[in-house]
Order: sequence, then structure tokens, then C-alpha cells
Amino acid sequence: MNSATPSLKLQLGILASGSGSNLQAIIDRCNDSSLQANIALVISNNPEAFALQRAAQAGISHCCIDHRQFEQRDDFERAVVAKLQESKVELVVLAGFMRLIGDTFLHAFPQRIINIHPALLPAFPGLHVQQKALDYGAKFSGCTVHLVDSGVDTGPIIMQAVVPVYDDDSADDLAARILVEEHKIYPRAIQLLAAGRLKIEGRRVRSVPAFPPTPVALHNPPLQND
Repeated sequence: MNSATPSLKLQLGILASGSGSNLQAIIDRCNDSSLQANIALVISNNPEAFALQRAAQAGISHCCIDHRQFEQRDDFERAVVAKLQESKVELVVLAGFMRLIGDTFLHAFPQRIINIHPALLPAFPGLHVQQKALDYGAKFSGCTVHLVDSGVDTGPIIMQAVVPVYDDDSADDLAARILVEEHKIYPRAIQLLAAGRLKIEGRRVRSVPAFPPTPVALHNPPLQND
């Protein structure tokens, strides 16, 4: 993916179903100019979503397209795609959008839909992933920004962040620790796209030019003696 011309702001369409905390992180980074993008439109499928209030407070164009008003998923997707195209959206950003993405979306925005998932993919796709990580006994978890394809959390990985899993963690504890990192890496991944820094090679998403390696290993429990 060699994305938009770096001198132009990438036009974002953000889809959210809930509180929109990742939307807020993106708004903040656009406002402080660390993200060279413009949020052209926010859409929610949930009329009660706080994400719509965040958009309104920021003066961003927004609307609700309630999926319950459509008999077929394709009809709902066509309505959403039409609004995104009307706003000249270049990149679709899923920010807690609790609907599966179908062919209508994928054909309209090929390799132009991204998502953030609160686990280290390919481990623990789907829902309730923090509890899954705890139940499995994982020592690390984290979050993943990835391109969206026809599978569930199976698209090529753009960026990841790692957090430790503590022995006394609840799913909520782990989710809160991961969310802090989500707010950091989602705007950063979008900026890499906006700057034309990413290239897809099969399942590998490479930075161009490459970033220098950071030879740091993580250990949980730590290696040092008690």
C-alpha cells in the first residue's frame, strides 16, 4: 500500500459502535498535527453511541445508519459505502465497529479498511479476547492494527504493541492496559499510511524506508533473581 500523496491529508471515514475512545485518540492526533489526516465523516450503526457525541463536539460531520433498519446486510453496507464515497473517504477506519465487514465494503475500499484488535494476532481473534488470553495462560497480550479482509481478524498486520499479563489480572484490568496502547498505535499506523510509508508484500506489510531494528526482548516473569 503506497498511500496518498504525503503533502495531502488522508481523508478518513471512521466507523464506531460504542464510546469511541480510539476515535478520540485520532481526533487528538489530528488536532496536534502529529497525524496528517482529516476525519471526513464518522458513522455509527448505534444511535446511542457516544462516538457520535465526540464527533459533534469536535465539529466533525457524522451520522447514524442503524443496521436494524435494513433487512439485508448488503443493503446496510451499500448505504454506509454511499455516505463514505459521498464524503470522498480514502481510508476506512474501524474504531470499535461491531459489525462484520462484507464484500460490499471490501470491493468499494480494497486494502483501504483497517481495524484495531485488542490481542496479538493471530492469537485470539474474535470477541472476549482478554478473557481468552487469561484463560489460556498467556504471559503477554497487546493490540494489533491490521488490514481488513474477508476473514475475522485475519488481514495483514500493520503494527502491534505488547503488554504483560499479570497473575492477578481481571479481563477488565488487561483491557484497560491494552487500551492505553491502542490509543498510541492506531494514530501512528494511520500516519504511516498517510505518509506513504507502508508497502504490502503478500501477508507482510513493510515500512519504506525500513525503521532501524530495536533489539529488545521482553520476559514475563523477569529474568532477574528475586
